Amino acid sequence: MTGEWIFDELGQEHKEIVGMKSAHLGEMRRAGIRVPPGFALSLKAYEKFMKETGAAEEVRRSLAAFTADPNGHRDFSKYHEASQVIRSAVESKEMPKDLEAAIERHYSDLCKKTGARNVVVATRSSGSASHPGQYETYLYVSGISEVLKNIVKVWSSTFNERSMIARARMGLPLEFDPIGVCVLKMVDAKAAGVMFTLNPVNGDPAKIAVGGNWGLGEAVVSGEVTNDHWLIDKVTLEIIDRRVASKTKEYTFDPENRVVIYKNIEAERKTNPCLNDEELSELARQAKRIESHFGVPQDIEWALDKDLPFPQNVLFVQARRETIWSKKQAQSVLETKKQFGEYDVFSLVKK
Repeated sequence: MTGEWIFDELGQEHKEIVGMKSAHLGEMRRAGIRVPPGFALSLKAYEKFMKETGAAEEVRRSLAAFTADPNGHRDFSKYHEASQVIRSAVESKEMPKDLEAAIERHYSDLCKKTGARNVVVATRSSGSASHPGQYETYLYVSGISEVLKNIVKVWSSTFNERSMIARARMGLPLEFDPIGVCVLKMVDAKAAGVMFTLNPVNGDPAKIAVGGNWGLGEAVVSGEVTNDHWLIDKVTLEIIDRRVASKTKEYTFDPENRVVIYKNIEAERKTNPCLNDEELSELARQAKRIESHFGVPQDIEWALDKDLPFPQNVLFVQARRETIWSKKQAQSVLETKKQFGEYDVFSLVKK
């Protein structure tokens, strides 16, 4: 650890300091799981930026006359308008000089560690609670000025429409939602996706479910592309079900225009699986290690770096407690209790 704003040695015990994503990635790295190198900005860094730049006061003034509709079922336009004004104000601020210097030092160290003059990174949100898809991620960020700008954009995403509506529905203050930022070396992925250390369809803990596509994993996580799917026996690592999709698009980096785009997949790759059996076996082995380390079924995001040899190219950029089957189970229990007149929502939430 190097201070209260930026951290590079992390574990689960730091999730309240740097957010769950950064803490879990640090925990995996500490356990010997392959995670891209990087560093994490703490929630205090967000608080420092918002206070010292005057952004926090501007947000409060912008929201002084704003009446939140907790149900949000009538008119979302007011959230859209408020979000635009607030994000513009936040993103216009310059990083406090001492915080800027600390970020520059860590980025420089990352460049040295990776052997790159201006290492390409992703700036990802890291909240103290898991809110998949709520905040924003910025990919293929290179050079200290762009790193600084995109860290601020991640912080600014706490005022996007969906985040403000979510806080309104939970009865939380709209003007303040500190998050950490995870700065990770970019995985230039030939294929990426998600996997669960149980079958999310029926909760079978003896199976591992893998989904993936060509290119970057953001498209797979968002559900915007058709994916390949496999079901693997957790004990024998035998592939017991495989469904190779006709994949039409991949999410990839356009080096000429320096933007991430959806690109048509050429004919010869459309019906080819994005993973071979050797890569699937390695993913399954690592999934078992991650689940064993955390002690509960996991929802894991993986990527295969096109610039590294196998198996060093099999990397992990997210791991969190599985919730898809868990939510189905909770709903099933809820319906049963309703049916028999034993409805106690608080006991269910605690469990």
